[in-house]
Parts: sequence; structure tokens; C-alpha cells
Amino acid sequence: MTQPQPFWETTALSDMTHAQWESLCDGCGRCCLHKLRDEEEGSVWFTSVACRLLDLGTCRCSDYPRRQQKIPDCISLTPEMMEEVQDWLPPTCAYRRLYEGKTLPAWHPLRTGRPESVREAGISAAGRCISEREAGDLEDHLADWPGQDPAETASGQTEPAGLP
Repeated sequence: MTQPQPFWETTALSDMTHAQWESLCDGCGRCCLHKLRDEEEGSVWFTSVACRLLDLGTCRCSDYPRRQQKIPDCISLTPEMMEEVQDWLPPTCAYRRLYEGKTLPAWHPLRTGRPESVREAGISAAGRCISEREAGDLEDHLADWPGQDPAETASGQTEPAGLP
């Protein structure tokens, strides 16, 4: 008997249930790192500075249900805003990958059944970032890794983003 296809291969982002949508998050914490946008060029520069609500050990929001009350500019990602924020999301992000017509990578928890597979694959921001409470100027913490997919960089498929 043939296994049914997983929901992320058969359901459009806009048609997913709330539970399906939320399950796409791999918990890497990269979307909770501050970014800088060059207004003239439109390019995005990633930093290693985390939102103050991000638990640096687990890479989970410490107050997810009330995050927008505490951090007014925290984005509540929806399918309708994907085009606008696509470049702001890391290339490893399931939401971005599905929006771009790709599938989930082999390390994704929905494929492995194990949340620790994110860290094992080198995707997690855990142990690689600093809290905004300690960081100072964001420009002092520009980093390439949040905007890279280690699998693609290692295979030579993409070039790391250069800094200005």
C-alpha cells in the first residue's frame, strides 16, 4: 500500500490548518534574529542578535502567545505576507522553502520526528547568537550564517552572502 503524501506536499500554505502551519516551524530561531534592510538596495543583512524573548538555549520564544504585546514589531507570519518577507526568512525556513516550491529538507522535525535534528544539521541559532539586551549596535553583529543553508553552502550550490 502506498503511503499518503505529507500535508506540506499536498496543501497550499494558504489552505493549511493552524496546526499544520505552526508545525512547519522547525524551531531554529533564525527568524527571531534581528535583520537590517538597506532601504536603497532593498537587501537584507542578517545579524547574530536575538530578540529578547528568544531563549538562547532552546531557540523558542519565551512568551510566544503574548510576543506581539511585548514586542510590537514581532511579525505573526501568514501566507498572505510571504512575498513581502520571503528574503527576511532564512533559506532553510520551511515557510520560505514551500513558498518557493521546494520541499522540507531531510533534517526537518516533520521528517525526522525529532526536534534535535535541527541542531544536529547546523541550522539552529542555539549557541550562536547574543541577546539584544547585551548586543549594543546591530551593525557590530552582522553575520552570514543566518542567511545561509549549510547544506547548499557545503555542496557549492550557493555562495555565502557578502557583507558590505
